[in-house]
Amino acid sequence: MAIAIRVLPFFLLALGMFLYPQDVVSSAATGLALWWKYVLPALLPFFILSELLMGAGFVHFLGVLLEPLMRPVFHLPGKASFVVAMGYTSGIPIGAVLTTKLRQQNQLSQVEGERLLAFTSNPSPGFMFGAVASGMLGKPELGIVLAGSVYLSNLIVGIVFRFYRYQATEGGSNYSFSFQRAWQELSRAQNEDGRPFGQLLGDAVRQSVNTVLLIGGFITFFSVLINILNISGITSLLAYILNSLTRGLLTLQMTTSLLNALFETTLGCRTSIQTFLDLHIQIAVLSAVMGWGGLSVFAQVASFTSVTDCRFSAFFIGRVLQTLLAPILSQFLLHFINLPAAASIPGLSHMMSSSITASLLTWRYSVWVFCGFMMLFLGIILWFRFQPQR
Repeated sequence: MAIAIRVLPFFLLALGMFLYPQDVVSSAATGLALWWKYVLPALLPFFILSELLMGAGFVHFLGVLLEPLMRPVFHLPGKASFVVAMGYTSGIPIGAVLTTKLRQQNQLSQVEGERLLAFTSNPSPGFMFGAVASGMLGKPELGIVLAGSVYLSNLIVGIVFRFYRYQATEGGSNYSFSFQRAWQELSRAQNEDGRPFGQLLGDAVRQSVNTVLLIGGFITFFSVLINILNISGITSLLAYILNSLTRGLLTLQMTTSLLNALFETTLGCRTSIQTFLDLHIQIAVLSAVMGWGGLSVFAQVASFTSVTDCRFSAFFIGRVLQTLLAPILSQFLLHFINLPAAASIPGLSHMMSSSITASLLTWRYSVWVFCGFMMLFLGIILWFRFQPQR
């Protein structure tokens, strides 16, 4: 019986693909276009960069310097700071990819890997500022509210998870700053790796392209799945059930929008803007949707972490907490923004209509955030450098 239940969903999906071939092709093309415009330019360069930095020993160097910050605040080794920075810079699922690599190299314990997974999955800054704020909402000034609520809620989740399965003896108690020790660790890591630059670059490009192609496959698959659920009436049926359970508090259009957001972030953001007309509610729902990430993201993270012993439950709990915290923070941040008098709803703006423009915009925001984090880390390193040693 259990075997039949496991096969049944895939059989029904195959049946749906045979019944609606034209819709499958159309939705697959939509998923590929989304991947090409936003995901590929946002992730591929930073995947390659992260592979190069890890191979060159920069992660080990940064790990020693930022140990005095990461251990007390997050109960994580200093090497985790690189994953945090890349997670905020490039978006989902680079945090899971890098966490998996560090766990496979035994740079993180199982518990530390689970803590890191819980708060290193965020939408890219290009997606929040460009696609959602500028494109879907038509209000670029609200990008700081969306990004701020998502990032701050994510940071709070990380601080909460510092207590996750924590033991007093974990990590020791010496958090002293040492530039000399960091340099020695960098040299040791390079000697242990031993690859010439040409091989290092080739391996970085090869692995990054394979990873981004895998992500594109997930996006395309879930685009097809969501479309089949919609045209087959399954989404409408579930929306009707939710509408009945809430006694009409949520309309059918609202429950349909929330079900779309359950599966995929971009579709959820677009339908939420079309469904909820009040700007404050729009911002709250959008921040919750981006904090959640969607089952498409869940599948991506599960595929990467399945090769390690890190449990997926930590990632799931982290997403739930962020989904609850982000809307609250968004309403607080809205008080500091001068909202325009008119509410312009939906439709992508002209600046997002071109794939080249979208790619450049996504890249620009990602680079800004990456440079900002590197400058922040440099400031923290210098601050620890001139503090009295314990």
